[in-house]
Amino acid sequence: MNSPVVRFAGVQRWFGKRVVLGGLSFQLHPGQVYALLGRNGSGKTTALRILLGFLAPHAGQATVFGVDSRELGPLQRARIGWVGEEHRLYPTMTVGGAVAFEAGTRPGFRRDFAERALQRCGLGTDQWIVKLSRGQRAQLCLVLAVAGNPELLVCDDPALGLDVVMRRELLDALIDLLADTGCAVLFSSHFLTDVERIADRVGILHQGALAVDATLDDVKRRVLRCLWVPRAGEAPPAGPHVLRSGPRRHGHELTLLDAPEALLVDLRARGELLQAAPPTLEELFLDVTGAGGPGLLRDEVTTAAGGAR
Repeated sequence: MNSPVVRFAGVQRWFGKRVVLGGLSFQLHPGQVYALLGRNGSGKTTALRILLGFLAPHAGQATVFGVDSRELGPLQRARIGWVGEEHRLYPTMTVGGAVAFEAGTRPGFRRDFAERALQRCGLGTDQWIVKLSRGQRAQLCLVLAVAGNPELLVCDDPALGLDVVMRRELLDALIDLLADTGCAVLFSSHFLTDVERIADRVGILHQGALAVDATLDDVKRRVLRCLWVPRAGEAPPAGPHVLRSGPRRHGHELTLLDAPEALLVDLRARGELLQAAPPTLEELFLDVTGAGGPGLLRDEVTTAAGGAR
């Protein structure tokens, strides 16, 4: 596999006595779309700020294109596109003025691409930025970032604050803009249905580290969510393959990881196994970030409920 575009290796960061990142490790390879997820305050924005060199880690290392994030120079930064949740633009400019400004300050900027993309988004070059809606500003930021021809695009919750229609339009714009590029994408989001449409791989931050680091195909293949109705006196299962077991009115809702056939046979022998299917990303997110501590789903090591393989 090609060398990673992004690499976090044991990154730690705290603010006062509060540990925000307690050993974050993952990689992003060329062409991948990686979604970094987590609850509010889980450290997503802190991780992205460290990656871009805006904040130093207290331990560990983050690299971009093999360069320590604390040492990124103009050559590396020219290869990175950035879209933040605040959609910062110069309000005194027109859309066309913003395109001209970016074209004059970024050597690889594709002005023809930007103009075509703006037409697809319905943005006129004579529109004043100060009069754009939040969704239109988000689309403009995205167009400007991708028109810079980045090898890495970093997005920090760009759809935050948008209604469902504008979120869909922004996501469609991102899909269209990236269709003809080999750009790697690292983005955070609170909208998990959006993530399922675009991400190749997901990382779920919990308690300062990744509880999940897997492709969406891995999640569907390895995780099973089901309702188990036990016979009288039968206890719910426990062990290394049980990510979560929660009581429900008529039984127990189970989330199983790499469940062996013997476990499924045992559950059927001691009760009725119903509604067995891979979880949605939202269900998996709730399972690993809810009360009671997460199970882990990673490529290199899988640990659940205290066991390992």
